[in-house]
Order: sequence, then C-alpha cells, then structure tokens
Amino acid sequence: MSRTLVIQPVSRVEGHAKVTIQLDDAGNVCDTRVNVVELRGFEKFCIGRPVEEMPRITTRICGVCPWSHHLASGKAIDAVFGADPPPAGKKLRELCNSIAFMEEHILHFYFLAGADFVMGPDADPSVRNVIGIIGKMPEVARRVMGVRRTAATMLEIIAGKSIHPEAVVPGGFSKPLLPSERDQVRSMAGECLELAKFSIDFAKKNIFPQYLDTVNVLGVIETGFLGTVSENGALNLYDGKLRLMSKDGSFVEFAYDQYTDFISEHIEPWSYMKFPYAKRAGHFSMDLGRPSGIYRSNTLARINVCDHIETPLAQAELEEFRKLFGRPAQLTLLYHWARLIELLYNAENVFRLLDDPEITNVETRKTVEPRAARGVGCVEAPRGTLIHDYTTDADGIITNVNLIVGTTHNNAPINMSVRQAANTFIKNGKYDQGILNRVEMAIRAYDPCFSCATHAIDGTVPVKIDIYDHNGRLLDSIVN
Repeated sequence: MSRTLVIQPVSRVEGHAKVTIQLDDAGNVCDTRVNVVELRGFEKFCIGRPVEEMPRITTRICGVCPWSHHLASGKAIDAVFGADPPPAGKKLRELCNSIAFMEEHILHFYFLAGADFVMGPDADPSVRNVIGIIGKMPEVARRVMGVRRTAATMLEIIAGKSIHPEAVVPGGFSKPLLPSERDQVRSMAGECLELAKFSIDFAKKNIFPQYLDTVNVLGVIETGFLGTVSENGALNLYDGKLRLMSKDGSFVEFAYDQYTDFISEHIEPWSYMKFPYAKRAGHFSMDLGRPSGIYRSNTLARINVCDHIETPLAQAELEEFRKLFGRPAQLTLLYHWARLIELLYNAENVFRLLDDPEITNVETRKTVEPRAARGVGCVEAPRGTLIHDYTTDADGIITNVNLIVGTTHNNAPINMSVRQAANTFIKNGKYDQGILNRVEMAIRAYDPCFSCATHAIDGTVPVKIDIYDHNGRLLDSIVN
C-alpha cells in the first residue's frame, strides 16, 4: 500500500516547514514537497506607510538576519529619493553587512548544520544538535559563542544596536564612526578573522574529507546560479550588478532595477513561498530530469558566479575549491564549504574597510525629498540575493512592494534537492531516522530562512486546515 511520510518540523533551520514524502505501492518515492507553513505578508501591510519607515519595519521580517533587510531597504529608499549616499555612508553600511555575515555564517556552520557532520547524520537526535557539539568540542563551542558575541558588540559600537538596527537612513548612515570607535572595533576584528581561518582549516581536515561520498550523492541537482559581482567580476556582497549564470557557465548581467526583465515568479497552491525562475528559460519546471528556469542563490551561487575574490586568503581558498570541483560547482552540500570561504572573505573585508581612511569621514548622509518613484535595493544576504522593490506616490507613501528574499530564490532548488535525496535513500519502504535526517540535510545546506521568505504574490492569504482524529486519520480539509 502507498503511504505518506511527513517530516515536521524541519529541524535546525530558521522558520517553519514540513516535508511530505509520498511512497508508491513498492515503497519507493513518487513525490515530495517542502511545505512552508507560515506567512508573514510584509509586502501587503507595508503599503500605505511612508517609505522612510521601511528600513525600520523590514528588519522585523527576521530577527536572525535583520541587517540584510535593513540594508536592502535602505538602498531601495535611496533609489526612490534619487539619493547617492556619501562614500563614508556606503562603507559603514558595507562594514555592518560583513560583520553581520560573519555572525550568521558562524551560526549556521556550528549551530545548525554542524551537528550532522560533527556528531554524524545517523547520531541519536537527542545529541545531534548544538548541545551535542558543546559536549564533544567544548573549547571550540566556547570560542564560537565568544566570537558571535564579539561581532554583535562590533555592530553595537558602529550602529548603536545589533538586532533590528536603525542606523541606515535615507541618503546614508545615521552617524559617523569616530576614530576611537574604529580602533576599538579593529581590535576586536582579529578574533573573528582567527576563527574564520580556524573554521575552514578544521573543516578541510576533519569534515569534508570524511563526508565526500555523501557530498557526491546527497541532494545533487544541476541548475543555474544568481549572485552579485563588482564591475570587474569580483565577489561583492553589498553592491554591484546581478549575474545570472546558466548551468553551463554562461551568464547575463543586469542592474538591480532590471531584475523583472530576467526573473519571473511562479506560485504553487501548496506553499506560501513563491518560486522565482529565469525568464530566458521560457517556463518554470522542477522536473529532476529536465528542470527549466531553475537557478540557485546563496553561498555556492556567489562562489560560482564571481570571477575572483579581492581578499588574499579567501581568493586562495577559491582557487583550491575550483581545482577540486570546477566552475560552476553543482554539488549541494558544497554550500557549506562555500560558506566558510565567505566567512573568511568577510573577516578580511572588515579589516579592509576599517583601514580605509574614509571610513571615519563625518559626512555620512545626504538630505532627501519625497517624490513619486520606484526604487529597487539589493544586497547579498547570508541566505542569498535579497531584493526590495518599492513604489511611492508624490508624498513618499508606499503604493507597491515586492520582495524576493534569498531563500525564495532557492525554493524550487530546495524542493528538487529534497526529492533527489529522498529518491536516493528511501528504497522499498525502508527508512530510519538517519535517512530522514539526510533528507533534512538537503534543506539545511541552503541555510534557509522560511520566516523571511514567505510573502503572498498577490496579497491573498490562502489557509488550509487539516483535521485529524485521535488515530491520525484525516477527517476533513478546509481551504479558504
């Protein structure tokens, strides 16, 4: 008899989701779906607000990565007002972005994904978590928690607060960085750089070689990739142009406000998350054999689309990575390796920015005036390319909002990787908790934030309620 397996909740990710796996009569996988079961709806209730409020409002989309939304929103309102922030304002924004990136990549590698590799994918779930890691590697865990605290303190010194910040304002940054503050932050940045160097060295010696067989088979799909690069093709996480790469390595480039010419958004009735896809493919398909329009964002995508990295340690790691896996690299679990390269890049980038004499210039913002306009802001968030798109009337009141969050770009690839993982490991009705955890590992590789990513494409909020009896039998489903 056919049956349905449900993994709920998906563990060690930000937000809430479940995986539904449908088995056929032989016990083999015939369909899977990653159901995102929460809705935020910021695109709808931000309409009617003064546009200058958006950098404060949108940080509440996510408490894990508020800086990404803060910065993308700030760039969008700059475009609405037609303002070009002073160099110091831009560099302070980028500095905060790199520090926030370090916090989030450390969080994911050590606290969320790390347990699968440190404890092992088949380990008992009671220890396959951050508590298990602390027990097995107490000194490393203590160091990791200390560096995350240090990074948060650095943000507080620069911007006043690390969570739900208010430092990005129309036309720039709310306050200059004093030389004494710069020196204080710089003295703390070395701790972050040393952990970044330790992390990639530790992973290359103790984790990646041990799990290469798993990397080669788990969640593997072939797609295109999306990321931001500088004018010279270098990795850039704060500003530049978007590069959309096909799976054969060819690519197109475009400005942020041209994204609708290259990317369209598909919807499915079984998820609150949209499915972006590349328009040039002509249509959307998640068929594992012949996907169409599917691309990925986040760390592996950025490592693939960039030509080089402008900090020396990260560039050396990129060269080693490409010798091993080519370009573009497609293996899904390589997201973890790419994440550590980015961690190292950001730690180096913090020093590059702090050592720039312009970082302490007192001119950090320009005055702005409301107008009727459309503005698109984009940054690379830890979880992928983040797009904020606002339209205002002559009084600067929001009339339309569109958000494409990093995890939203990865919605279709996550579903495809889950289907591939389930097909690979579940055979003839045989599975255990370790096999189901491998299905979850395909999701965790993308470091998704489902809280960020759930937005209704047309403002409607479909709700489905399943009613079960005490034996688990489905009695009724109610859909509004």
